[in-house]
Amino acid sequence: MEALGGTPGGPGPDPGTGPCRVTYRTNDWQGGFTGNVTIANTGTAAISSWSLVWTFPGGQSVSQGWNGTYSQSGATVTVRNVAYNGSIAPGQSTQIGFNGTWTGSNPAPNAFSLNGTACTVG
Repeated sequence: MEALGGTPGGPGPDPGTGPCRVTYRTNDWQGGFTGNVTIANTGTAAISSWSLVWTFPGGQSVSQGWNGTYSQSGATVTVRNVAYNGSIAPGQSTQIGFNGTWTGSNPAPNAFSLNGTACTVG
């Protein structure tokens, strides 16, 4: 994966400037939702053995997922690739999805990182 800006020893890369773009959409119903996430490689090198991380802002919880291996610790969700989608070529994308629960409201995460690098959200 390509390196991002940021100064060594500084605050790190600027959010949303990485070689990836994540699109997050939901289909909500009272207390539950289906999340559909597209991970696009906007860089010039293939992304392999990927891990996507985000933090839910509203106390949501993943109950089951597909096209990835899901884990959740508190509000932070980590999805790792599975064998058939472990490489994303430049200009290509892969889709993952999950069912989840929420109480009160279901706001979208506002930041995603792929292999530790911030992605553009859109």
